Amino acid sequence: MRGTGPLVVYSVTGFSGYAVLLPVAPLWAVHGGAGAAGAGLVNGVLLATTVLAQLAVPALVRSLGHGRAMVLGLLLMATGAAALPVSDGLGWILACSVVRGAGFGVLTVTGSAVVGHLAPPGLRGRMVGAYGLAVAVPNLLLLPLGVAAVDLVGFAPVLLVGALPVLGVPAALALRRLVGDAAAAGPARDTDDSWTGLLGAIAAPTLVLLASTLAGGALLTFIPQVTTPVVASVALLVMGATAAASRYGAGHVADAGARGGEAWLVPLLVVAAAGAAACAWGARDGAAVWLIGGALLAGTGYGALQNLTLVSAFRRAGPGRVDETSTLWNVGFDGGTALGSVLVGLLASGWGFPTAFALAACACLLALVPAGLRGPAR
Repeated sequence: MRGTGPLVVYSVTGFSGYAVLLPVAPLWAVHGGAGAAGAGLVNGVLLATTVLAQLAVPALVRSLGHGRAMVLGLLLMATGAAALPVSDGLGWILACSVVRGAGFGVLTVTGSAVVGHLAPPGLRGRMVGAYGLAVAVPNLLLLPLGVAAVDLVGFAPVLLVGALPVLGVPAALALRRLVGDAAAAGPARDTDDSWTGLLGAIAAPTLVLLASTLAGGALLTFIPQVTTPVVASVALLVMGATAAASRYGAGHVADAGARGGEAWLVPLLVVAAAGAAACAWGARDGAAVWLIGGALLAGTGYGALQNLTLVSAFRRAGPGRVDETSTLWNVGFDGGTALGSVLVGLLASGWGFPTAFALAACACLLALVPAGLRGPAR
């Protein structure tokens, strides 16, 4: 499919820089004397800046064009990472997080927008699947390897690996022409031009995404706190692998019907809820069977719903709103992940992880209401 190769390179390099530093940058802050709260701020600032940057991407694309915006995002990520070894002071690390977060916001929105611009509606699911795999593999491999690499070679080389996004610049330049041609040749907008109108059109898939990423983000964050390191590692590996496989495999389901696989939103939410509920049961005593089985179910729903909600959002928004739709979808994804970490953490501090995981499962069940609302076929 046209543009898939450069999109994969752009996404793999960009997300590699993000994934390798997600656990390592907070450790660098601890190395410099920061406490737990300061270490937590490192990724908190990163993701907060990411969401703010995502909201600005449509205006940035209108000003610079897709290609220049993509190159800027990669360079911001690489620059913020390359600057980290200069100091392990918390203030410096947080400043680098702001730069990296701004670049990551551009990367996430433009990456999924490329799919909307280049893939014909009947092939969108498969291209979203390829994009999802390119996003998932760096997270699957580099999140656990980053910390181990610090023990072997020290902080500086691993921090510099975070500058990998610069290698994606040629791919971004290759996508520049393809996306520019597609956007120029595409149909005019046929929907309400306001953000409110767009949000109303894609509210159902966005709420489904928010609920599933809330549960997924909670499990990814807190499973290590309820069981042994070995069981936690296996559970997280299983969840990451099933999420990657189901996100890719859901592409064929999304392309099979006129409504982009929307009939699968309800059963997949039930699967995700069952996974979170199983983890809630396992969190009582760290039982491996329940936690690993729950991670498998949660990962299946979590990954497939990412594909199907993005395809559904593009279809419901109609032609001409690709960049804005990608923005709202990514805000829903990162916002849901952040809510999963913050809210479930707060609930767990008062009521314990079994109850907190159970309430995350309930969030998926509540999303069954919007999941059952079918948008118009386009």
